Amino acid sequence: MNKEVLGNIIKRRRDFLNITQADLAEIAGVGLRYLIDIENGRGNPSIGNLEKILNVLGLQIEIKAKI
Repeated sequence: MNKEVLGNIIKRRRDFLNITQADLAEIAGVGLRYLIDIENGRGNPSIGNLEKILNVLGLQIEIKAKI
């Protein structure tokens, strides 16, 4: 998944839940500018921070590996 798709998923879910960017950033424990960059496809979040954001939104990371 590319960064633009990820950012769009986060933004759409946040909007659906009627949560502001500032509220999501505060609840997830990340910076507002950091969250804005992620939503706009510019950020490069760590797995830990991404997991914090997704948990607030009721989403989770699924990793599929091909061997």
